[in-house]
Amino acid sequence: MHSSLYRTMARIRAFENAAEAASQGGVSAYGQEAAGAARVRGPLHLSTGQEAVPAGVCAHLAPTDYLTSTHRGHGHTLAKGANLTRMMCELFGKATGFNGGKGGSMHIADFSVGMLGANGVVAAGLPIAVGAAHAQKLQRRDAITVCFFGDGAINRGPFLEALNWARVYQLPVLFVCEDNRWSATTASGPMTAGDGASARARALDIAATQVDGNDVFAVHAAAARLVAEVRSGAGPRLLHALTYRVKGHVSVDPAAYRDAGELAAALATDPIANARMQCLQAGVAAAALDAIDAEAQREVEAALAAAAAAPWPDASAAFTDVQTTGAGQWH
Repeated sequence: MHSSLYRTMARIRAFENAAEAASQGGVSAYGQEAAGAARVRGPLHLSTGQEAVPAGVCAHLAPTDYLTSTHRGHGHTLAKGANLTRMMCELFGKATGFNGGKGGSMHIADFSVGMLGANGVVAAGLPIAVGAAHAQKLQRRDAITVCFFGDGAINRGPFLEALNWARVYQLPVLFVCEDNRWSATTASGPMTAGDGASARARALDIAATQVDGNDVFAVHAAAARLVAEVRSGAGPRLLHALTYRVKGHVSVDPAAYRDAGELAAALATDPIANARMQCLQAGVAAAALDAIDAEAQREVEAALAAAAAAPWPDASAAFTDVQTTGAGQWH
């Protein structure tokens, strides 16, 4: 278990580091040139420093389980089992990406592993998750839905609506609040009344568990219990994972609005460094962990090369995957 969780986190961190460099037009940590100009058009919402949450939760999920994500969804997507190279191709806007290069970072989805999609609208994944979980219950499927969202989402209406619906109908959904302390460029604490996500869930009679979101083994243990309860038919649960967003809101945001001491304290609790220490204490050899890091770097290097070489979408693709408005009544 220790090595597996560490591997998931290492892959996420390696991907985010490379994607960040590609969006800035620089050189990645692995020496991959971005040719002077950004290979990724537009900024990315990175999950660097939050790797323990998706790794610990998704370790308990099967491909038949559903997952909804956020605008900061690279880590969720990888932890759910989506192909790393196809995700990089999507960020590069290439035809071999998950959405044919037309969706980009905030619209990645892979139904083959139950990943229903990232979402650029804060809190929008919550009602989607509840709808998916309601379908699972009606179809009597042996599966659950996991919904990731940030602390900023709890101050939007869909949070209340989704949790209320899930509790009223006893739906098989696990809500996971990645409390990274920031809502875009504003600290979440001063903008949130009461005690946050856990207290609000309990007010709706949904059992909530708070956990150190930078300790992957603590997340894994808490998620194991909550997932088992949801699978048993006990209804919705909420996992409140306290973590920190170590990067700016987007990949080109230096986050100058943030106190330097706060960031330094957060970096001292880095989840990957924490996981490495615990792995070593559990008897995992340092060489084995180094090999995992090296493997993740090689995988990302290959993905960067594949994305750079992949073809652009054909112009005709602009007219596919477009929602129809009917049989010409608007002409």
